[in-house]
Amino acid sequence: MIQFIKKTFPLAILLSTLVLTGLAQPPPPGYGEEEDQETPIGSGIVILLALAGAYGAKKVYDATGSQIPR
Repeated sequence: MIQFIKKTFPLAILLSTLVLTGLAQPPPPGYGEEEDQETPIGSGIVILLALAGAYGAKKVYDATGSQIPR
């Protein structure tokens, strides 16, 4: 049973990804026609850096044995 799941799970993920990307909304009219169009990625980078910092802090906290020197 486990081997069956190991073989079919990646296929299920691949197929569901293809189906969900096929259901994506088309871009709005006129999108991509201007040369100086900017993509709003600033807040996404801030969220990514905050999550990476929190993850790193947790790893350090776990590695020190939950004891912070004073």
